[in-house]
Amino acid sequence: MPAATTSGAIISFREAAKVFPARGRGAEVRAVDGVTLDIRAGEIFGVIGYSGAGKSTLVRLVNALETTTSGTVVVDGTDLTGLSEARLRPVRAGIGMIFQQFNLLSSRTVTGNVAYPLEVAGWSKTRRRERVRELLDFVGLADKADVYPSKLSGGQKQRVGIARALATNPKILLADEATSALDPETTHDVLGLLQRVNRELGITVVVITHEMDVVRSVCHRVAVMEHGKVVELGDAYQVFSDPRQDVTRRFVATALKDRPSAEVLARLRTRHTGRIVTVGVDDVTGSSAHVTHVLREHGVDGTIVFGGITEVAERPYGSLTLELVADHGAGDDPRVEAAVAGLRAVTDVVDHGTARDPLEAVPAPASRSTEPVEQAKSDLPTPRRRPGGGPLGSPTGLVEGNDL
Repeated sequence: MPAATTSGAIISFREAAKVFPARGRGAEVRAVDGVTLDIRAGEIFGVIGYSGAGKSTLVRLVNALETTTSGTVVVDGTDLTGLSEARLRPVRAGIGMIFQQFNLLSSRTVTGNVAYPLEVAGWSKTRRRERVRELLDFVGLADKADVYPSKLSGGQKQRVGIARALATNPKILLADEATSALDPETTHDVLGLLQRVNRELGITVVVITHEMDVVRSVCHRVAVMEHGKVVELGDAYQVFSDPRQDVTRRFVATALKDRPSAEVLARLRTRHTGRIVTVGVDDVTGSSAHVTHVLREHGVDGTIVFGGITEVAERPYGSLTLELVADHGAGDDPRVEAAVAGLRAVTDVVDHGTARDPLEAVPAPASRSTEPVEQAKSDLPTPRRRPGGGPLGSPTGLVEGNDL
């Protein structure tokens, strides 16, 4: 049935919940707990969470492999609540899905696997042959058409899975942990293919993952799930640069590795006697020229001793750790103190002190709200200016997480 959705949304959840009844002496499981969320047409949307967060159950509500216990799910204008299998069939035809374990038919060749959904949909043999050829060209497997899955690498199998998922020209592609079984290089290739699917075919891609690197690489927006709830939601760059929840901070830390741990700081202090500070780097406003200007203004030298700058949603982000010293190598010179104060005016700064007088970084307080924190450009404070390239380091010129 037609249903009203937020303008531009191709998938809408409204207070959607999925509760699995208790088994034996166990308690019931609220796998999805009151989720309200819109996924916009044409975007790559990430859903991230640790094991048991509810992310895979959430995505199974989209193609009605699971039905809601309460609330609603609207897909491309159709409310799935209470629909019969017959009425769900045309909705599912507009949704492709790829899986962690590929789910290929071992008895069929690559061509046979890609053609399978077309056979089910009743396409003629001629149309099937043309469509399969087109898809194998798109995913780069034209030379593997007659090969069986057992002879393919993991990356090739996932490319077959993507081709099969695209066979019926879906508007939505669901990728449930699609890169979890792949090595890093192959993961990069598959994520690049998903970007092409989105960019060249205009397909909305929903990525379910526990890897923040996946979100960093391809997602436009992201929802963070914990205990069945969406606890943080927003533009991928904003979520990375200003995580509000503890669970989000943990995920960001696994992807960036740009700030020194306590152990790394201890090593740095044995080699560098000056004032050690970590400064944020992004492309929102300003550049490293601001930092350089502040240091020169106060007669202070800055040397990069640790750091990493990577890309989040194709924009640079990360941090640099600097040793600051005045003319005679002192890290506690008043000029260094003044320089640190000046740096705070142009970027985020964590002051680690000196080897003789170390300071412990104070973590930012976690949000105590149980409601999802939605980060939208309209309701975020204006970010401080941070360096994004120049004399102190290029956005692409540093290896992440290296101490120097």
